[in-house]
Amino acid sequence: MERNTRQRSAIRDAIAQAERPLLPQEVLDAAQQVVPGLGIATVYRNLKVLVEEGELQAVNLPGENPRFELMGHQHHHHFQCRQCERVFDVHACPGDLSGLAPQGFTVEDHDLTLYGRCKDCGPPAPQTPQTEASKQPKTDPRTPGHPHRHGD
Repeated sequence: MERNTRQRSAIRDAIAQAERPLLPQEVLDAAQQVVPGLGIATVYRNLKVLVEEGELQAVNLPGENPRFELMGHQHHHHFQCRQCERVFDVHACPGDLSGLAPQGFTVEDHDLTLYGRCKDCGPPAPQTPQTEASKQPKTDPRTPGHPHRHGD
């Protein structure tokens, strides 16, 4: 077992205090409050060790870099804010999803990610109703009656 360093403690504490999965850059930003000289390479190296030692687990969302959270959470899901892109734990589960699988398939596990806006980002701005004229495609003056396409 590798020795417990000040940097590793700062990284572990940053994740614990956030109470949500963090990107390595978010870990770095928080841990630098305790260890100002901490670098991103040290964060990545320690995240890897902490995962291998079973203290952290990676949270993988489609198309995203892994985030990290403390191990020991009971089964849970995640919410990603589309505005700030932060990820939060959701401590609820819809339960047995086997009815959603194709007939004859067996569900062994599931992961659910909700998307929207977090409480800090608030609701989206209200959409103004479009008039019938604004719903029509804009025409290109060079070719009357033909919709204008970007790149023309």
